[in-house]
Amino acid sequence: MNHFRFVFNNYLILKKIEVMRKFIFLFITMVLCITSGRVSAQKTNTLAYRVGNYEIVLLSEGQQKGNPSVLIGATPEILQETIPEGSYPTATNAFLIKTPDKIYLIDTGFGRNLWENIKSAGVSADQIHTIIITHMHGDHIGGLLIDGEKAFPNSQLILSEAEYAYWTSNEEMNKLPENRRGNFLSAQGVVKAYAGQLQLIQPEKLQEKSSDDIYIIEAYGHTPGHVACLLKSGNEQLLIWADLIHVPAVQLLYPHISVTYDVNPEQAAKTRKEFLEYAAKHKIPVAGMHLPYPSMGKVQAVSDSGYAFTPVQ
Repeated sequence: MNHFRFVFNNYLILKKIEVMRKFIFLFITMVLCITSGRVSAQKTNTLAYRVGNYEIVLLSEGQQKGNPSVLIGATPEILQETIPEGSYPTATNAFLIKTPDKIYLIDTGFGRNLWENIKSAGVSADQIHTIIITHMHGDHIGGLLIDGEKAFPNSQLILSEAEYAYWTSNEEMNKLPENRRGNFLSAQGVVKAYAGQLQLIQPEKLQEKSSDDIYIIEAYGHTPGHVACLLKSGNEQLLIWADLIHVPAVQLLYPHISVTYDVNPEQAAKTRKEFLEYAAKHKIPVAGMHLPYPSMGKVQAVSDSGYAFTPVQ
């Protein structure tokens, strides 16, 4: 009997050890998975394209999974058709434009690893002549300040008049509860810091251009002064449409679907349809701040209102 009790007790001890080993293994695995996910989300990347005499460098802060709950009016049937896995890849991008004369930066992302990306493109901050801000959401102006000070003391900052008016309006800010005014305060901090370098512009309409330049095009809806950039060099063009599309798998096929980030969802949908039709008709490559890597490609019509996206190879 004592022998049996001894064997049984040893068995219980061994089982406890086995359970503890499994727990430790699962814990370590969980930590590694979390760490790997964080590293993946923050992974930096640069990729260069040529458009005539311009070199366009993608400055990516990495990719992560997006939640389709941000979509407005996407039925369960549409979600099952377009993103049956229940999530979608999204990115945070900025673009560096090297022309024969000047270097431009379009947006700054959140600012995560911005300097490493710029440096890997062979550029220093004091070489950037102009920064074009497509709109003043935090994932586009985050790299403009470091500890409240200008990160680009020598660069001109271009912003649309409508965008400036919206984010500097206390009346607009006060429409929100205090805990949702952070973006307004951040935008106003940028405006104050860059007051001496800020150039407000009236964007142009989306139409054919004859001469080489970087054209700033009105693309209102996502924010009141949201803009896109149309680059033309020789016979080549590139349309950087900023935040025209957040969920490509859904919004290309169904351009009428906007997202909760849009200040004016109806206008955003109208603008999206206009730009998709224009890019497809004129066979102009497109790039976007939230298009997954490689973040550039071409669109073509696949139905009366839907489009498909083919990334660059």
